[in-house]
Amino acid sequence: MKSAGVRSAVRVGDIRFDAMSQERFDELRGRLAEIADLGKVGLLLSWDQQVMMAPQGARARAEQVGTVGRIAHTKFTSPEIGRLLDELHDWGEQQEYDSLEASLIRVVSRDWEKARRVPADLRAEMSRSASLALPVWVEARKTNDFATFLPALRANLDLRKRYVDCFDVEDEPYDILLDDYERGMKTAEVRRIFDYLKEHQAPLVKEVAATGANEASATGEFPRELQEQFELEVARSFGFTDDAWRIDPTVHPFSSGTAIGDIRITTRYFPDNLDGLFATMHEFGHGLYEHQIDPALERTPLARGVSLGMHESQSRMWENLVGRSLPFWRHFFPRLQELFPNPLAGHDPERWYREVNAVEPSLIRVEADEATYNLHIILRFELEQELLAGSFPLEQLPEEWNRRVWDYLGIEVPDDTRGVLQDTHWAGGSIGYFPTYALGNLISAQIWEKITADLPDLYDAFEEGEFGPLRDWLCDHLHWYGRKFTPGETLERVVGTSEIDPEPYVRYLREKLAAIYGIPVASA
Repeated sequence: MKSAGVRSAVRVGDIRFDAMSQERFDELRGRLAEIADLGKVGLLLSWDQQVMMAPQGARARAEQVGTVGRIAHTKFTSPEIGRLLDELHDWGEQQEYDSLEASLIRVVSRDWEKARRVPADLRAEMSRSASLALPVWVEARKTNDFATFLPALRANLDLRKRYVDCFDVEDEPYDILLDDYERGMKTAEVRRIFDYLKEHQAPLVKEVAATGANEASATGEFPRELQEQFELEVARSFGFTDDAWRIDPTVHPFSSGTAIGDIRITTRYFPDNLDGLFATMHEFGHGLYEHQIDPALERTPLARGVSLGMHESQSRMWENLVGRSLPFWRHFFPRLQELFPNPLAGHDPERWYREVNAVEPSLIRVEADEATYNLHIILRFELEQELLAGSFPLEQLPEEWNRRVWDYLGIEVPDDTRGVLQDTHWAGGSIGYFPTYALGNLISAQIWEKITADLPDLYDAFEEGEFGPLRDWLCDHLHWYGRKFTPGETLERVVGTSEIDPEPYVRYLREKLAAIYGIPVASA
């Protein structure tokens, strides 16, 4: 009887512990929901500034963004959040690892430990400075005037250096910034991966160039209203619906939104080509990731992509592995030719496929082909580290940019608009973001090998205009889980390894280009 009484007491204690812990967890989740709401308000303000807002509102908008950011940061780094996380630590470890409870406590604890080191005023000033810099960058890009953008860039860079100073740097200062976008990734590991890409992709580009086999590109007028019509047809076949998505034009395409059911993608259009189509497919990939997250994670820090590298794997997948595939164009090219009969006269799906996969070094990253794209990223990765280290005067950035473009791509930069001013990232203060684009390329190829093994009829479905099997597979294996796990854990759950491996991407490129250009499938 005594031992039974002891067991009964333990059970009562466990029940009391669970009840108190559940109350604390509910309190934590309530506080995090308010913070998540503030974060979404900040995203909405930024989306509006880049899509809808009149230019004269920029200064007031910067203050608004700074205020919302400061309030959200102060609430998140409060002692109350820290206390709740501490009290819930043991209880969280007793829950199933995959559960919402365990995942939220685990992920938020790491986020809180990093965020609490940053003063709220600094966080607000970073947001404010980025908001002020964006319209300056837009005008400087339009007028080819780097000197106009220089003070805003200097302010953003100085703030990022102050941000890095908030932390104890174990290896390299750039690690702190990289970790904001690719949790747990180290600069040294990215450098190792990029060295592999330089070793294998640069020779591949030269092999293709030596064939001289590129065909003349389609020329003529591509009316914007017809581009919009075709892109919307493509997006709807992918999964775009009017009740949860919208698409708008902007200077530099991006994806945003305020909820799982509010996805906002942007794109741009050109009168003499269809490059904007690939931007639209790219941003759709981002949007789909956010749209297919488990609704139970809404209004928590788990309700977004696990990392920017994984996010970019989804955008690059829909843009390239889907949107530049031959089966895709066997389905869509007749409709494209119907809308643009004059520029596409004499084309067929196979010729158009070769055209949209042509390898030719170019100035603009977002318009680069798959073989040269990573080289654009590598030069930015190297420049960002030197910017952080102060390796050269900031005034010399255009010259340093132009030199690296020549070194990696063998082309001269005619102006800063098509050079150092082409990207929005530094205006937005997003130093450390660029490497995730190339990492995303590599991850996309790893995932694609798994997808095509699981769905052997996938390309047949593409030829029929059916993309549901791919969309559903991505939801079941990746999107649904949001940020519940680390990037490495997430990748391992999808493909069986936690390591980002560049080899599948290089293999994919070589096999694809061998079929188009007649180069050897195996490198020399």
